[in-house]
Amino acid sequence: MNRRRVVVTGMGVISSLAEQVDAYFDALCAGKSGITTIRRWDASKFPTQIGGECYSFDPTKHGIDAREAKRLDRFGQFALAASVQAVSDAGLDFSREDPTRAGVLIGTGIGGIETLQEQNRILNERGVGRVSPFTIPRLMANAGSGNVSIRYGLQGPCTSVSTACATGSNAIGDAFRLIQFGFADIMISGGSEAALCELGVGSFCAARAMSTRNDEPHRASRPWDKDRDGFVMGEGAGVLVLEEYEHAKARGARIYAELVGYGMTADAFHITAPEEEGKGASAAMALALNDAAVNPEQVDYVNAHGTSTPLGDIAETRAVKRTFGDHAKKLAMSSTKSMTGHLLGAAGGIEAVACCMTISKGIIHPTINLENQDSECDLDCVPNVAREREVKYALSNNFGFGGHNAVLLFKKI
Repeated sequence: MNRRRVVVTGMGVISSLAEQVDAYFDALCAGKSGITTIRRWDASKFPTQIGGECYSFDPTKHGIDAREAKRLDRFGQFALAASVQAVSDAGLDFSREDPTRAGVLIGTGIGGIETLQEQNRILNERGVGRVSPFTIPRLMANAGSGNVSIRYGLQGPCTSVSTACATGSNAIGDAFRLIQFGFADIMISGGSEAALCELGVGSFCAARAMSTRNDEPHRASRPWDKDRDGFVMGEGAGVLVLEEYEHAKARGARIYAELVGYGMTADAFHITAPEEEGKGASAAMALALNDAAVNPEQVDYVNAHGTSTPLGDIAETRAVKRTFGDHAKKLAMSSTKSMTGHLLGAAGGIEAVACCMTISKGIIHPTINLENQDSECDLDCVPNVAREREVKYALSNNFGFGGHNAVLLFKKI
């Protein structure tokens, strides 16, 4: 069966930096940090009190009315808001499309944890009779996909993915396959996460995985820096409109980039720790390159997983070296998470947006807070200042608890 070409024709983003794609990418290129002290709830007694919080987010400003918003968990609001942006950006009018040929695949690593937290509190304090009947529809992981499908009347493939921090990339990769092999012509795909609540932060605090640089929020997320002390959690959503190339061309759509490769593997090593030599991550990169029939030397840029954890940054560096050999030293590699924090299941979505904008604009955003680079992380990590460079191929890495590795390869068209 011939594989069909798949292109990106629309994008939407909700993040602590901005809630619109151009403003988001401008902030990345300017090296701005979206990390602040948490303000939506009192984190003063938590070891970690900072995050990439979408503090000003208002769903009613994104085409979601107040009644609809009450029936959605925060992650569902983010998913729908980013999808509305992406569809508008793509210039799609679904009344002119075959609804059975369009679908949705939006993932989440954790789902409606804030709803779970709130409704459990109500159950314990006020009794079962006061628990909301919308609890399950709000917290279920497929709520993002389901609500977007309902919004646009899309009757094609509609599913969800949950592979921890690899979720967004897996969701986009799986949607890519659905179009490649003829199951759909259009897919709305990405990731959404809203785990920056007491239960979410408290759980990661208990695991001692997050930075405690509470007095310097903007400087806390520092991938590959010798003084990094853990990741900083963010929240938001990143969504792409993927479209079969001939379909996009026929309607005169703007094309940001072509998605040409997808690789996924498992470390089969540990439920939370990365395999130290990056073998599984490297294998996923190699699969994405092979899928696209692209040589390692053709890749210009890697948008790294780059979480700012002591073990993860070293393992990824080793994985990139294993994959690219001598070419690894010629690559530019930067971490979006240095500015947005780690959006868990949404990371792959907002970082795919960054890759497509990098290809479209010819600008590589920096890794901020890289002041004293770890000698074991010795690649070109684009420290602190954006760089103008033509990027023909951009690789996007995301790795998750459970040993999941997901890699996307985008191409300039």
